[in-house]
Amino acid sequence: MPVPDDLHEWISFSDPTEDRTWIFDVTFLTSRWSCIFGRGCKGVLTEDFSEAVQGCCSYGAHFTGPDDIAHTQAMAERLSPEQWQFREDGLRNGIIEENDGETTTRLVDDACIFLNRPGFSGAGLGCAFHHAAEASGQRHMDWMPEVCWQLPLRRIDETDDNGHVTSTVREWKRRDWGDGGLEFHWWCTEEAEAFGGSRAVYEELGDELREMVGDDAYRLVVDHLRERTRRQGTEVFLPHPSVRRHLTGSVSPAQARQRP
Repeated sequence: MPVPDDLHEWISFSDPTEDRTWIFDVTFLTSRWSCIFGRGCKGVLTEDFSEAVQGCCSYGAHFTGPDDIAHTQAMAERLSPEQWQFREDGLRNGIIEENDGETTTRLVDDACIFLNRPGFSGAGLGCAFHHAAEASGQRHMDWMPEVCWQLPLRRIDETDDNGHVTSTVREWKRRDWGDGGLEFHWWCTEEAEAFGGSRAVYEELGDELREMVGDDAYRLVVDHLRERTRRQGTEVFLPHPSVRRHLTGSVSPAQARQRP
């Protein structure tokens, strides 16, 4: 029987303070994934759009609720003209739009209004919030909409009939973008080029992981992974599928669909 293409290793444990089971994607958390925005990222459109340097900002960021909207609006007002290319437009016409019942950041010239484009003479290309966070010595997650700092991590909560919650923390997959995700020409958690970081994801995205799961669950999973590394070094029992495919030269089903 052939081995499934998207094969991952998982760990699970009970939350020490509430009626919840945590499940973590160890294969992704111990991988060397890192964001390669502006360094080989081909974007999330239906063809290679590397030259636009849009990364995953070609679509408006979906807000998680009123608090997320209010926070983003407040932080937008703190951005300077040097940090935000479209500041005048954003403050005059707003930063939010509604489409099919979903609230997102507004698009300008077919990308998020907070994305500085190539040639911007201010802080440079990339997310205006990211530039502001670096200038202020704060974490970028303290400025951005929630979905922006969470990517490519995703937490899913499911409650059974008895009220018990199962929370799964894994990589963000194509399907998490909705129907359009299957049409992406390229998605970073499927490509070996994005797995050349210097640290494991659970360390590189430690602040994000802690914010997503809370202090208790964070300490439990990180302590386990660090003890595992102490015992067996950096060896990974089940390498990420993108890394395995790169080593074997095989092609994933998603990559096959994108071939002409």
